[in-house]
Amino acid sequence: MLSIKNLVVNYGMINAVRDVSFEVNKGEIVTLIGANGVGKTTILRTISGLVKAASGEISYEGENITRHTPRNIVASGIAHVPEGRHVFKGISVKENLELGAFLRNDAEGIRSTMERVFEHFPILKERIDQDAATLSGGEQQMLAMGRALMAKPRLILLDEPSMGLAPLFIKEIFSIIELIKSEGTTVLLIEQNAKMALTVADRGYVLETGKIVLSGTGEELLNSDEVQKAYLGG
Repeated sequence: MLSIKNLVVNYGMINAVRDVSFEVNKGEIVTLIGANGVGKTTILRTISGLVKAASGEISYEGENITRHTPRNIVASGIAHVPEGRHVFKGISVKENLELGAFLRNDAEGIRSTMERVFEHFPILKERIDQDAATLSGGEQQMLAMGRALMAKPRLILLDEPSMGLAPLFIKEIFSIIELIKSEGTTVLLIEQNAKMALTVADRGYVLETGKIVLSGTGEELLNSDEVQKAYLGG
C-alpha cells in the first residue's frame, strides 16, 4: 500500500533521514520506533507532503506521491494525526471534526462518519459544543484522531498519540488504534512507548540517526535483546 524507497530528507545542512526504505501493507499496523530526533516525525511529515524529500520515492497504492501537495495526499486517502495534537482552538469539537471532512461533499456520509467517531470516542459527543481548547490532553488526542477519521482515510499516520497522556488514556488510545485497523484502515504509527507500539503492531522498524537498523514483526522486536536494552528497559 505504501512504499518508501531510499528516502533522504535534509533540514539545511542537517541530514535528518538517510536512505530509508520500508513498506506498509494494506490492513497492517506498522510502527517506527527510536529515540527522539532520529527522523521518525520527519518521515511522516514527508509522506504527508509537509516536508519535501531531497531524494527517494514515496509510492501510495502504486502511484508516486513524492511531489504531491498535502491537499492531494489527503484526497488520495492518507490522513495525518500530528505530534502535539494541534486541535483548532476557539471553535467547537463539532467544528473541528467537520474540518476533517473539508474535502468531502457527501453531507449524509459526513454525518454517518461523525456518528462513527462518536461511537469510538463517546466523550467527544458529550463535549460536542465545547471549545476544543478546554478539553483535557487525552480528549484533545481523541479529537485529533477523530478529525483525521472524518476524511475516511485508507491510511492513517499517527505521530506520538500517547505523548503526555495518563495511563488510562494511553490504554484507551491503543484500543482505538486496534479498532481502527479492524475496520479496515491501515496504520503507520510513531510512538515513544515502544512496548505498547510493538504489542499492537504487525511489524516494526527501528530507526537510529535517520537510518533503519532493525526490522521484524512486533513480537520479534519485543523479544529482541537489542530492542529490550535500548527501548524497553530490559
